[in-house]
Amino acid sequence: MSGPSDSSAMPSARQDVSPGEAVAGFAPPPYPYERLNGAKARATERFAASGGLVDCSIGTPYDAPPDEVLAAMAASNAERGYPMSPGSSEYRRAAAEWIQRRFDVAVRPLGEVAACVGTKEFVATTAQFLRLRRPDRDTVLYPAVSYPTYAMGATLAGARAVAVPELAGGGLDLEAIDPLDVARTILLWVNSPANPTGNLSDLDAAAVWGRTHGVPVFSDECYAEFTWDGPPRTILESGMEGVVAVHSLSKRSNLAGVRAGFYAGDSELVNYLLDVRRHAGLMVPGPVQAGAVVALDDDAHVEVQRERYRSRLAFMAEVLGRAGLPVELPAGGFYLWVPVPDDYVDGWALCERLADDAGLLVSPGELYGEGGSGHIRVAVVQPMERLELVAERLDAR
Repeated sequence: MSGPSDSSAMPSARQDVSPGEAVAGFAPPPYPYERLNGAKARATERFAASGGLVDCSIGTPYDAPPDEVLAAMAASNAERGYPMSPGSSEYRRAAAEWIQRRFDVAVRPLGEVAACVGTKEFVATTAQFLRLRRPDRDTVLYPAVSYPTYAMGATLAGARAVAVPELAGGGLDLEAIDPLDVARTILLWVNSPANPTGNLSDLDAAAVWGRTHGVPVFSDECYAEFTWDGPPRTILESGMEGVVAVHSLSKRSNLAGVRAGFYAGDSELVNYLLDVRRHAGLMVPGPVQAGAVVALDDDAHVEVQRERYRSRLAFMAEVLGRAGLPVELPAGGFYLWVPVPDDYVDGWALCERLADDAGLLVSPGELYGEGGSGHIRVAVVQPMERLELVAERLDAR
């Protein structure tokens, strides 16, 4: 079982500090992807004359968003006034109708849906806001191999970040959580399809676990549109009690640069967070809200993007396999989670080799937790002609 992680607790205030004495505070660690700067610089220089670096290290969309979305932002006439922090009535209506179409789940636009400024800020701030609500609790549970911001959100809240191991087939091993940790938990994060592994979670089981233990469950579902094994799922299918689903337009609509997302679920949780976030001044800009409405109301452009990612995943899996890096296609998402062969020291060594030999920048699995150290992550976000360039370089080795 995962024991109580007291070593990850924030230190308590010293009782022997003299007035005016300096006390060491929080020092932000290096941003994870900055650790790739050396390999990036070398590959950029080495391949400058032959097509340049092919960056598959971060899930940044390279495909264009719909023209209609950009036109709606340009013509919104919403730039002069302050936007509504919970989202305009149209924004929340569009989000609720998308949930109904995609998952066959009915949510109320007023009371069960609210806007967030992209989902990264929501992930990073929610533990802090919920800890204000429950100051008697100090622990955040999150997947052991996952997006780094779940753990960082706990740290920024002055809370304990406790990793939950993953089951072999995907999803969290909820039975492995120490009861002492459960009693201290502010919230549990789940992520399905998962970044970086592409695994799917049993969201119904997570919801039941949360209700049984009185722990709110927040489900990061930003890759739901790119679910390959079966239909897309949401934790809201289990009912609204004690759960919140978090969604983003960054991936589905190639709008990472405008920061538009929303959260939906338990009305008490949604409205509590809505009120706190309003005081914090967290608002999706008005023109962005206008564009987001158009994006959420249109499913056709998402189908086009799905086919792009499906083709790129299959292509890169074949290319890497020929290079001695066999990999299975993911159950969801647009990442390949590639095992590191035994003849490499670790994922960092393989990342360096791919950058030096093929001008391909990828992420070492260690960035997503110690359990990911035996893998690398390849984001198939680049256009096919850029991936074909990588294939040519690897095949020529």
